[in-house]
Amino acid sequence: MIPIGIFISSVQKEFTRERMALRDYLQGDPLLRKFFEVFLFEDMPAADRRADECYLDEVANCDIYLGLFGNEYGWEDAEGCSPTHREFTRATELGKNRLIYVKGSDDKLCHPKMQALINEAGSELIRRRVNSPEELIAAVYASLVKLLEDKELIRFSPFDATFCRNAMLEDLDFEKINRFLGLARRGRSFPLPEDAAPEEVLTHLNLLDDGRPTHAAVLLFGKQPQRFLITSEIKCAHFHGIEVAKPIPSYQVYKGTVFELVDQAKDFVLSKINLWVGTRENGSQVPTRYEIPQEVVAEAIVNAVAHRDYTSNASVQVMLFADRLEVWNPGTLPPALTLEKLRRPHASIPANPLLAEPMYLTKYIERMGTGIRDMIQRCRAAGLPEPEIRIDSGFFVLTIRRKIDAIVSVTPEVTPEVTPEVTPEVLRMMRNMQGEMSRSELMQNLGLKDEKHFREAYQQVGIEIGLIEMTIPYKPTSSKQRYRLTDKGRKILKSLRPE
Repeated sequence: MIPIGIFISSVQKEFTRERMALRDYLQGDPLLRKFFEVFLFEDMPAADRRADECYLDEVANCDIYLGLFGNEYGWEDAEGCSPTHREFTRATELGKNRLIYVKGSDDKLCHPKMQALINEAGSELIRRRVNSPEELIAAVYASLVKLLEDKELIRFSPFDATFCRNAMLEDLDFEKINRFLGLARRGRSFPLPEDAAPEEVLTHLNLLDDGRPTHAAVLLFGKQPQRFLITSEIKCAHFHGIEVAKPIPSYQVYKGTVFELVDQAKDFVLSKINLWVGTRENGSQVPTRYEIPQEVVAEAIVNAVAHRDYTSNASVQVMLFADRLEVWNPGTLPPALTLEKLRRPHASIPANPLLAEPMYLTKYIERMGTGIRDMIQRCRAAGLPEPEIRIDSGFFVLTIRRKIDAIVSVTPEVTPEVTPEVTPEVLRMMRNMQGEMSRSELMQNLGLKDEKHFREAYQQVGIEIGLIEMTIPYKPTSSKQRYRLTDKGRKILKSLRPE
């Protein structure tokens, strides 16, 4: 970002202390120094230039003219005008943003020409009176922070409620908004009709700021959210051991809306952990059970996406080890919550309320602050230890322990007849196939939501190595398309050792 230039006026000795103190403060303040660059005439090196030309050129180059008016009028040129008066006039002519501070509570001791200048400034703008360098610094700080807020360079409203810089309505996917509308109506009786216009939906959800998409709107419905919010992606890694070590067997960086991120990261974990598949002895539906309940996996990832600090330069990280699943998300707890309170009934305090509301409406999250307690209960029911939660170096870390026997893979072995190309994902799909099934039926049986991941990691691989086939191969995109095991696929399933 190009710094905002501030020209501090007045070279008379009356303001020497104030000028130096103000310059040092603006250059040292962690916030203001990011945005502002200060010019003092005394800081200029020696040059073969007239002083009056120099300071008037700097007024022209600055963005803000900061005028200090005191009792003295200062040195007068041939026309009887002081440098401070010249600077103010030039700043006015050029339409600069002018901040004027007058020393003292009244003008009784002012030089007549300075009194006239103060009155001239007062007829055009709001002046501020100060009595000490400390009071001047406080007043200038308040003015500059207000200016930054007006220019929308800093914010005081929640991150998800502020507009996303450079984003326009055209950067949102209206089809995604329409799909959300259908899900929200079915899931939570969302009041808007099915044919509501996308802008009406966005307005109802408070996702527009003066007609511009907010950060929440881009994260929920953006065509390319990471174009505007680079670190909103999710990084997923699978390690065979119990420590982070290279080479990483499987590593994926997922991009997309928050809904897509949750689905993709959840599918990544489910495709790597062990899956128990039963028999049809008690019915036509084959029972399945993941070693970590898929509701627990989903809740862990949803919480990370919904409650993370999106101003952080870090991303959500999902790491699967031989003995545990860890989900790291940038951010900490709100002041009203503690790690201990999370385990007990507590109010829902979303870090990103406008982001959380649509996720609630589509049943991705619940509103009542029950997520951690639900995870604890589901882990206990599955024979797993309670999830562990901690704050670590600015990250909220959730750890879910796997069963001890998961350290040694319990994925059913296959006989030597199974070729090396057969992946755990394909085997799981094969074990869940019941005659001829549609893609959606297969995904539902596997507990998967991300269609792209299913197609690339399951369906296409199974077809390429000849273990499953399409019922209508000459019309691959047919709505009546189904999938079934090939003879080779059935032979491999029979060769699996009994469970």
